[in-house]
Amino acid sequence: MNSSFLANTMLFHGIREDEISALLPCLFAREKKYKKDALILRAGDVTAELGIVAEGSVNIIVNHYWGGSNIFGHVAKGDLFAENFAAIPGKELICDVVAAENCTVLFLNLERLLTTCEKGCVYHNRIIKNLIRIAATKNFHLSTRMMHIASKSIRERLLSYLSAEAMENGTAHFTIPFNRQQLADYLGVDRSALSNELGKMQREGLITFHKNDFTLLQAE
Repeated sequence: MNSSFLANTMLFHGIREDEISALLPCLFAREKKYKKDALILRAGDVTAELGIVAEGSVNIIVNHYWGGSNIFGHVAKGDLFAENFAAIPGKELICDVVAAENCTVLFLNLERLLTTCEKGCVYHNRIIKNLIRIAATKNFHLSTRMMHIASKSIRERLLSYLSAEAMENGTAHFTIPFNRQQLADYLGVDRSALSNELGKMQREGLITFHKNDFTLLQAE
């Protein structure tokens, strides 16, 4: 495994490459490659491992009881997945983890990660702190999304999301990380209805936009 790459991930932040190399065997690290669309984990599986995307990316897919599915989340290179399920012994996954493209995943045993070794090494304690920060960050983003989709109308959801982006960027002009379909999925609305509402808001002088670039305007 590329220790140089891992040193730049959130999980191994602040840990030297030589320390990572010494730590990986302690965590029962194993690496596996997947082809695009390959199933990495299936809903109903039980896992004791978290995964780090070392190459490519993966999608978290929710399957509906009456058929159909949708992408609930996208895990990019360097990010984690399945850590919440691995932390609860016997907890079954409620979604599929699928390779969005050809990818490589590094699996780590979570119990080994959370249990400090006999040497009480500083870098093992550091990785536990990093994992807590990652969990807190994910929880923050989930709470923020819930705040945006609490509103009933598409406009209210857009106003909530765009206002939050402006505040986070410190300017009324900013670029969002979603294309139209991704933004519709994030806000839980139909893509066509979302595009129509954005057009109305622009005609009413509330916003201007081009692709992912948005500018919020003062309402008259």
